[in-house]
Amino acid sequence: MTDVQLDDWVSRLADEVIADADKRGIKVVCASGISPSGPIHLGNLREVMTPHLVADEIRRRGIECEHIISWDDYDRFRKVPKGIAGVDDSWAEHIGKAITSVPAPPGSRADSWAAHFREQCERSLAELGITYRSISQTEQYTSGAYTDQILFAMSQRSEIDKVLDQYRTLAANSTAQVDKKLDAEQAAAAAEAAEGSGAASEDDGGSGSEYYPYKPYCTVCDKDFTRVTGYDQTTAELHYECEACGHTETVDLHTFHRGKLVWKVDWPMRWAYEKVVFEPSGVDHQSPGSSYAVGLELAPIFGWQRPIGPMYAFVGIKGMAKMSSSKGGVPVAEDALQIMEPALLRWLYARRKPNQAFDVAFDAEIQRMYDEWDALQRKVSEGKGQAGDVASYTRASSTSAGELPSTPYPVAYRTLASIVDITTGDEAQTLRIVGQLDPENPPASLESLRPRLTCVETWVATRMADEDKTVVRAEPDAAAMAALSDNQRESLRILLDGNGTELGAIEDDWSLDGLTHQVYGVPKVMQGESPDFRPDRKKEPELAAALGAAQREFFKLLYNLLIGKDTGPRLPTLLLAIGPEKLRALLG
Repeated sequence: MTDVQLDDWVSRLADEVIADADKRGIKVVCASGISPSGPIHLGNLREVMTPHLVADEIRRRGIECEHIISWDDYDRFRKVPKGIAGVDDSWAEHIGKAITSVPAPPGSRADSWAAHFREQCERSLAELGITYRSISQTEQYTSGAYTDQILFAMSQRSEIDKVLDQYRTLAANSTAQVDKKLDAEQAAAAAEAAEGSGAASEDDGGSGSEYYPYKPYCTVCDKDFTRVTGYDQTTAELHYECEACGHTETVDLHTFHRGKLVWKVDWPMRWAYEKVVFEPSGVDHQSPGSSYAVGLELAPIFGWQRPIGPMYAFVGIKGMAKMSSSKGGVPVAEDALQIMEPALLRWLYARRKPNQAFDVAFDAEIQRMYDEWDALQRKVSEGKGQAGDVASYTRASSTSAGELPSTPYPVAYRTLASIVDITTGDEAQTLRIVGQLDPENPPASLESLRPRLTCVETWVATRMADEDKTVVRAEPDAAAMAALSDNQRESLRILLDGNGTELGAIEDDWSLDGLTHQVYGVPKVMQGESPDFRPDRKKEPELAAALGAAQREFFKLLYNLLIGKDTGPRLPTLLLAIGPEKLRALLG
C-alpha cells in the first residue's frame, strides 16, 4: 500500500470505471479472457495485466472490486501449434475438439491441453502478485450454467442476425483497409492476434439461410464440424449433423450441454452474466465489425451494456517478430520470470498506456532495462520522482495486498552478468567480487543478491550470445606482448605500478572505484594530464576528443591481452574478477 496519490493512466481508467459502476449501482467487475489453446505469451499477458492494474488501483482506494479471468477452454482446437515438444502433425486429428478434450502435450501432468497451458500461466500470475477469480468456460457450459442464456439467444437469433448482418461486409472491408496500412510484421501480428485471447475466432454463426448462434460438439466424434439444420422454439429441440463423422442427432437444449454460443454472441452474453464493467481487448477486436464493436449492439439484447474497454497494443520480443502462439518458440511469462524479477516485468506493462506497443528484451538489452528500473527506484526513494514515475514504480513493486518480494542487496544487472560470465558461476568468486564492489558494505551471502542473481545466472546460461561470453586467457599472449610499442608498454607499467606518476600500484585500491580510477587514469597520464583531469567538452572539444580516442585504444589493448577481443565486460569489473596476481601474470 502507498500513501502517495497515484496519477497515471491506471488512475484515470479507475476513475472512469468507478463512476460507471456507481451510476449503475453495481460492484466493479474487471474481466480478462484467455484461451489456453497454446503458450499464453507476453502479448496475451497484457489482457490480464491491464484489468489487474485497474482493479488493484480500485482496491487501493478501499472500494470492492473483483477481477475475473475467463479461461476460454471450451474453444475449439483450431490448429497444431509449432515448437511444442512432442507435438507433431499427428495432433491434427484433434482439430475441432474443445481444447479441454485434447490430451496434454507429452510429459505434462495436466489432464488436458487447456489445463497444461492454463496451469503454466497461473504459476506466473501468482508470482506476479495477480489475484483473480477463475472461470472455466468448459465448466460453465457443460454444467448448464448458461442454459437460460443459450435458450434466450436462440429465441433472439433473428434479432442477433440482423445486427451481425450490418457488420459482415463492413468487417471484411475494414480488415482489407487495415491490412494495407500495416507493414509485414504488423500484418502478421494482426492475423495471429486471436491466438491466446478470448476470441479464438471471429465466427458469428452465419453460414446458411437460417441463422443459429449456437454450435454443438458432436456426441460421437467430439468435434464441432457440425451444422444446425433445425430448431423448435417451443420444445428447444435442436437438430444437427456432423460433417466430420456423418452423425445426426436431435437434442433438447434444456439438457444438452455439449456446445457453445459462437464467439461474437458468447462474449456479450458473458458481459451480462458476470456484470462486467471493465474489459480491455486487442486491436483485432476493435475494428469495425469485430467482436467488441458488434458487442455494443448485442450486449443490450442480453440486458447489459458493453464494458469500458480500452484497446491494447501488441507486445513483442526484441529481436523477434510479433509473438504468435501457433508459430512456436514464443516466450511466456514463465520464461520472462526466469531472467527478470516480477516487479520489473510488471513495470513494463504499468509504465505504458495500453495503446502503446512495446518490446520485452530477452537479449543484452535487458541490462539497459534494468539500468532504467534501478534509476527509477533511486529517484523514487530519494523523493525525486515525478507523479507518473512514482505511480509506475508503486504499481510494479506492490499491490493493494502489500509489497512484492525484492532483492535485499541489489547490484546492477549488467555488473552481475559480467561477474557470472567471467567466473562461470563460481559462487565463492562471485561473492568475493561483489564484496569488492562496496568494501564497506559487502553482502553477507549470495542469498541477499537473490532473486536478481538467480535471474542473471539463468540469463547468462540461456540467453547471453556466445560472442559476448568472456574467456580469460590462461597464459599471456606472447606474440602480442612482443609486438607492443614503447607507448603501450609504458601504459601497462603505469596501470600495474603507477611507474612514477600520480597513480600508485593497482593493488593499492583493489575495489570497483579504485580500478575505475586506475583504468581511466592511465590514458590521461599518458597525455600529460592528472588522473583526475576532466576536459570541458564545450571549451576543449579537441582535447576531449583526443583523450576519448586514447582511452578507447588503451581499453582495446587490455581487452585483447586479457580475453582476445576488442571489447568485453566493463574493464574494472573484469579486473576484479581476474584478480591482481593473474592480471600481473597476463600483463607483466
